[in-house]
Amino acid sequence: MVLNFGIIGTNWITESFIQCAQASEQWKLAAVYSRSEESARTFADKFSVKTVYTSIESLVQDSNLDAVYVASPNSLHYSQAKTILQAKKHVILEKPATSTLAELEDLFKIAKENNVFLIEAYRHIQEVNYKLLRRVLFDEKKLGTIFGASLNFSMYSSRYNNVLAGETPNIFSLEMSGGSLVDMGVYPVMFAIALFGKPKSQTYAPVICHTGADAGGFIILQYEKFGVQIQQSKCFTSFAPTEIYGENGTISLNSVTDIASVKLWDRKTKQTEELAEKKMDLNLQEEATEFARIINNKDTDAAAKLEQLSYDIVSVTSDLRRQTGILYPADKA
Repeated sequence: MVLNFGIIGTNWITESFIQCAQASEQWKLAAVYSRSEESARTFADKFSVKTVYTSIESLVQDSNLDAVYVASPNSLHYSQAKTILQAKKHVILEKPATSTLAELEDLFKIAKENNVFLIEAYRHIQEVNYKLLRRVLFDEKKLGTIFGASLNFSMYSSRYNNVLAGETPNIFSLEMSGGSLVDMGVYPVMFAIALFGKPKSQTYAPVICHTGADAGGFIILQYEKFGVQIQQSKCFTSFAPTEIYGENGTISLNSVTDIASVKLWDRKTKQTEELAEKKMDLNLQEEATEFARIINNKDTDAAAKLEQLSYDIVSVTSDLRRQTGILYPADKA
């Protein structure tokens, strides 16, 4: 069944999701929400959609909608998703799902009460080469015993120019539940947790900017027998690869997301083999296809695994924030 969906958030990631979702032929954009009718209509016109809303209450009363994709500022995710779920519509919620663990627990509770799905949109674990990596590590066991990993997701953000100018853009605002950890850092944190499980402990050395939010930093995830080091940033760019170290060699990836290269260096032969498969041109299409499958097939087992990942990620990132005094209004509620 093709799912009719509405959107909240008229930004580049929303536009990308729409293009990829409709390319999967599992989704059809049916409504656009924005506080500004002009903004809503301008955005809707790009996709030949006539229905626009300027209130979320009107959006969720639209009987034509099966689901809503939410990509608003972080601090609004909880209240908006709650309203949608209570209206018995599925929610695809951009990361980070919520500001706190308590908010996330409440949303999943409401989703179950209303027999709908809440899915956090972590696209990279749906990619073909992420799944290939899992097979190599755990089914084929080509790396042998894992000794650790070094993950990198660091790209200078044009919004940091605003910070340097003394401004406070949403993504660097504590009031809006911003910061590099929950914008960039969640990608490698999710990557590690999805591969290795929730760590025993975690520590964070952040770069704090004048807004009080973190602009980047360095994370250590401690597991039973190894550690994972993460560098993530919106205030500097790093070209370091992502690597996983094992008894039989080293796996090197171009990134934790949009994985185009998975190279296996063999300790015995000293040879490097490229294992990656061709990835999709539209980098959100795989997640859109999987999310539609979960909803249409009522695959509660797959949804439960994603739910647990969301819990683990918010638990880890919330602890990292508390350790370093990066607190949101929602933390004090």
